[in-house]
Amino acid sequence: MTPVELSRTVLHAVRRAVDEGELAVAVLPERVVVAPPGPGGCGDYATSVALQLARPAGQPAPAVAELLRTRLLRTDGISDVVVTGPGFLNISLDGDADGRLVRDILRAGPRYGHSDTLAGQTVELHAAHDARAVVLMDAVARVLRSQGARPRLTCAGPPEDAWVRILGVPSDIPAGTGTGTGTDAPLRPVPAPADPTPLGRDAARWALLHPAPHDRPHIGDSQSEQHLAQRETNPLFRVRYAHARTRALLRNAADLGFTPEPGPLAPDGDGPLTFDGDGPLTSEGDGPLTPEPGPLTPEGDGPLTPDSDGPLTPEGDSPVTADGDAQGLIQLLADHPRVLAATAAHRAPDRLARHLVAVADALAPLLPSVLPLGDEKPSAAHRARLALAEAAGTVLAGGLSLLGIDAPEHL
Repeated sequence: MTPVELSRTVLHAVRRAVDEGELAVAVLPERVVVAPPGPGGCGDYATSVALQLARPAGQPAPAVAELLRTRLLRTDGISDVVVTGPGFLNISLDGDADGRLVRDILRAGPRYGHSDTLAGQTVELHAAHDARAVVLMDAVARVLRSQGARPRLTCAGPPEDAWVRILGVPSDIPAGTGTGTGTDAPLRPVPAPADPTPLGRDAARWALLHPAPHDRPHIGDSQSEQHLAQRETNPLFRVRYAHARTRALLRNAADLGFTPEPGPLAPDGDGPLTFDGDGPLTSEGDGPLTPEPGPLTPEGDGPLTPDSDGPLTPEGDSPVTADGDAQGLIQLLADHPRVLAATAAHRAPDRLARHLVAVADALAPLLPSVLPLGDEKPSAAHRARLALAEAAGTVLAGGLSLLGIDAPEHL
């Protein structure tokens, strides 16, 4: 059960309690926020919905929480619900919740997180005649389609030929004024200070979409080089490298005769998997990743290799620690549907881009522990870690695709 599904489950319990007369609330919340428990909490997730409902229901928050607790305990996928503090609901999911999440991701493939929430809705989008505005509109349209909407695009002028050929924007965007009924506010992000097309499609789109629309992209002069840099300080490199590593691990595992299978990540199945970060991050073979010659071409035709002398370790705006916990990665994967919904609602592809960076950084410490070392035989834990890595790579590939960026099999 993902956080989005759990939120809907709790909201359904609230509505049933109101419908059956157990709660007298005139206005129901539109959504219920669930999050990892804070200090004093327990279980997998916690919510303060009982405290929010207490005053309008005319009941103490613990009484409301106990009422909802009884209903939630009858729900499939929930193993326990504990009321703590002034009325927080602490929810424990069934023991194989993580395995079910991984299976759900692998079953859905790159479409994981897509929904029909906006099915039947037509969204009118209009962009200024500017490269960044048109790329932003294209990415917003892609995410809206993933949520079931039908976007209609117009631009203040026909897209330039270079935007179509290099940046990958649709060639059939009609010119318009953006003043029609139901049209969103025109997309007018801060323009790029220089022509982004020399970066090539992938790096240019990332450079335009990763910053929030009100922030100026780092393009021009020496700033453009960072988007092509093959090192961990480049967030696009981290995301694409993490995806390529998951594909390499699947190939290596096939050579060793085992396949991914969701399940407990720890060898004994008794606790969460933690990473000690002592092993090198390997490439196709058993040795540490080392640089290979070959330039990174703007169009992505050449090999992409790190320019550092040691194994890749995440650095930059979303660092991970060597003793990171797999649960952090699982939480991010579970949150992916919500991120897509928020990206569509706010017309903000930068939210998706930042989420992909966080997933890549949380994945990095897992990679050295996926394959067996030396004479070690593949175990159920290895198969489970491989499945989790594949699920993370699937989320990265799907997210990059919605941004209009390639997710390479090899780097």
